[in-house]
Amino acid sequence: MPHCLVTGGAGFIGSHLVEALLRRGRSVAVIDDESTGSFDNLAAVKDHRHFRYHRGSVADRDLVSRSVAEADEVYHLAAAVGVALIAKSAIRTIETNIDPTVRLLAELGRVHAAGRRVKLFLASTSEVYGKSPKPVWTEDDDLVLGATVRPRWSYGASKAIDEFLALAYWQERGLPVVVGRLFNVVGPRQTGAYGMVLPRFVDAALAGRPLVVHDDGQQQRSFAPVAEVVEATLRLMECEAAVGRVFNIGSDRPVTILDLARRVIRQVDPRLGVEFQSYAEAYGRQFEDCRHRVPDLARLRGAIGFAPGGDLDAMIKEVIAWRRGG
Repeated sequence: MPHCLVTGGAGFIGSHLVEALLRRGRSVAVIDDESTGSFDNLAAVKDHRHFRYHRGSVADRDLVSRSVAEADEVYHLAAAVGVALIAKSAIRTIETNIDPTVRLLAELGRVHAAGRRVKLFLASTSEVYGKSPKPVWTEDDDLVLGATVRPRWSYGASKAIDEFLALAYWQERGLPVVVGRLFNVVGPRQTGAYGMVLPRFVDAALAGRPLVVHDDGQQQRSFAPVAEVVEATLRLMECEAAVGRVFNIGSDRPVTILDLARRVIRQVDPRLGVEFQSYAEAYGRQFEDCRHRVPDLARLRGAIGFAPGGDLDAMIKEVIAWRRGG
């Protein structure tokens, strides 16, 4: 039975990944410090006989060493989460993203040098593209990050360092690595506490409050269901041609944030309204955003014959049902 290690496995995406791996007949160990995740997200599998949970940090060298020693595959999802956290604490963002990745890759490098092949999936982010002016973003595009005085870009810069380092381990030492740049992922268990837009809208609507839209609401994002993002991730890890490459993972069907708010309102209570708030009011005067975020998925489709899509209204309905407890 293949054994998988999932860092950040108590988080939104991580918990869905853990469930999918167990369904596929893997044994799974999770490391999570629960700084943004919760063990409650794993309630459905906590008693599974092939599941183990370690409440701890990927910065813990002994824990990582023991865990990697048993693993056949590693899925590294532990990272800083959400625009609100990034805007508030660039130090925590940078340290959380870079230090554990350095430690994990060093351990995987030692295992690989000793003759055992352990494949790594590195969860990266569309934030590495920064504020690229291109209408659709392709994996080999130049990165366009903003000024260092704007903390927002610390997240993309630190995740880019993770990518550089992981790919260097592949290029210089042959460590099998797959990099996935995740775009906007939505579904049950995602919290709005760190600025994630859909659960934030749903929570406001269910409470009977106006939905707060930042800036003019014409920013474009592409939302993909978490189950399909997990499916794409697993297929990439089964594809040897994916090793040493970077893949966009998400939907390529953009929608404006204002339209997203209106779709939530239609499903919850058409009497609700929208209020607009400036970025400065929401996140401080130094905050800067990108106007659009749409991935080119040709490389993903070419590698695995699949890309996330999904019906946005169905995704909203699922999140509403989860928040209502149904």
